Amino acid sequence: MSLEAHSYAEKVLAWYRLTPNTLGNLRPADRRLALDLFDRQVPLEIIAAALLAATGRRAGRPADAPPLARIASLHYFLPIVDELIEANSPSYLDHLLRRVTPYAPQLAAAIKQHLS
Repeated sequence: MSLEAHSYAEKVLAWYRLTPNTLGNLRPADRRLALDLFDRQVPLEIIAAALLAATGRRAGRPADAPPLARIASLHYFLPIVDELIEANSPSYLDHLLRRVTPYAPQLAAAIKQHLS
């Protein structure tokens, strides 16, 4: 594994662990997925947007809705990653950062630090 792949995977996994409503545990399958995303050349900005989008969707649920189970795997975000790749909207990440920062301040701060 290259240093670049390792760095990418560590960034993705760190962001995943900062994402609200995740169990925070890393499984070998999560690490493999992070490396697969690197191999697919998925930009970190897409990963960031997927984590933020999921956070926003979950936070935006009605208050009287039944609670959702906690997210147990990075794989939960894969359909959103694919959706964002297909949408190809560069400004969407900025929108998500503004919208989701109140719900996930640590995640938003880590992503903003990466972008600067």
